[in-house]
Amino acid sequence: MIREFQFHFEDLGIKAEDLEELIGYEAGNSPLPFPGLYAEALGEAVKLCQIKGGYRILDTVEVSPEGKKIIIEGQAFSPGKIIFGQLQKATSAALYICTAGENISIHAKRLMDKGDLLQGYIFDIIGSVAVEKAIDKMQEALKKEMQISGLNISVRFSPGYCDWNVSEQHQLFSFFPEDFCGVTLGKTSLMYPLKSVSGIIGIGKGLKNKGYQCGWCSDKDCIYGRARRKKKEGSAR
Repeated sequence: MIREFQFHFEDLGIKAEDLEELIGYEAGNSPLPFPGLYAEALGEAVKLCQIKGGYRILDTVEVSPEGKKIIIEGQAFSPGKIIFGQLQKATSAALYICTAGENISIHAKRLMDKGDLLQGYIFDIIGSVAVEKAIDKMQEALKKEMQISGLNISVRFSPGYCDWNVSEQHQLFSFFPEDFCGVTLGKTSLMYPLKSVSGIIGIGKGLKNKGYQCGWCSDKDCIYGRARRKKKEGSAR
C-alpha cells in the first residue's frame, strides 16, 4: 500500500534562515540586497511549487551481511557500507519519492538565462529546501505510524549518496506506479522534475535515528554538506 501526500508551500514553514544556511550566511546576517530577494522569492514560490510525494512500506526485507546487501521483495540493493550499517537491523523498509514539481526549476533557469543569476540561484535553493522539508513531514508521519506497532525508523538515504550507486534508483522506482507523483527517471538515473528525491527509510525495533551525519557521506557537491562544512570552518577560525 502506498501512502500519498500533498503539501501547500506554506505548510512547509520555509524561512529566509533556511536559504541563508545553504547560501553560506549566518541566520539574519545576509547583506543587502539578499533579505529583499529572499522575501520576494519565497512569496512567488507559493504559486510555483507543486509539492507531492509518497512512501510504500515493504515487509519482506532481508539483510545479507556478506555482500552488504539489502534485499527487498527479492530485489537486492547494494547501498554501500555506511548505509548498510545503518539499515542492517531493519525488518521492513519504506521506499519514498517526493517532488517540488517542475515549475520552480523552470523559473530558476529562466531567470539565469536572462542573466539574473543570483535570483535564479535563490529559486533553485528554494526548490531543494521545499522537497527536503516535505520529506521531513513524510518521515514524521511514517515515524508516528510505526510507533503504534512499537517500531523505530532510521534516517533516510538516497541513491547517489554515501557510496550508494545512483543507478539503483531504477530498482527503487520499480516499486511504484509509472509516473508516480509526476516523477520520471531517465536512463542515466536523473529524475525529472529536477527537484525530486527518492530513497529508503529502514523500519525495525532495533533501529535508532541519530540524525543524519554529513561525515558519513563523501559527496563534495551536496549543497547541505558544503554549507555545513563552511559553517564549521568559519567557527574554527
